[in-house]
Amino acid sequence: MKHYKVNFSLVTIILLLSSMHVFAESLSSYAFVNDDGTLSIKNKTIHLYGIHIPATSINCRTSQQPPVCGERAALALEFKIQSFVRCEVMSENPDGSLTGRCFANYSNFDEGEDLSAYLLERGWAIALPDAPFEYHALERIAQSRGMGVWGIAIDRPYINPFR
Repeated sequence: MKHYKVNFSLVTIILLLSSMHVFAESLSSYAFVNDDGTLSIKNKTIHLYGIHIPATSINCRTSQQPPVCGERAALALEFKIQSFVRCEVMSENPDGSLTGRCFANYSNFDEGEDLSAYLLERGWAIALPDAPFEYHALERIAQSRGMGVWGIAIDRPYINPFR
């Protein structure tokens, strides 16, 4: 009788776990940086997890020929991404795009550099309210140093200025 209860419990746990919708998808390929700071990997648009990239003025990198122009965060991402990018998909958005934690310069022995953290520590992104604590700490450090968007006026779409 005891053996039967253990097997029944095991089967129940397996059924519950298999019915949960878990995003374990990982994409790894060359990434194209879109004007809004999203990435295009394998024909999928990926928003970087935990951050909002505010609109900034258009700048041009004239050290390249032809000059590369775009939002400051997009230019920073293009500078950082020199090879393949690996993204761990966290969720799918209603428009079909994905949200994920993306890493550049990764290897078998190193997970690489978190692109959301990279933008936050340079001041080109804002941590969302539900972002990890580390992201909020990086945002505060960039803000205290007056880096990136903290030197110019921006809109924070999730904060009501009339409160």
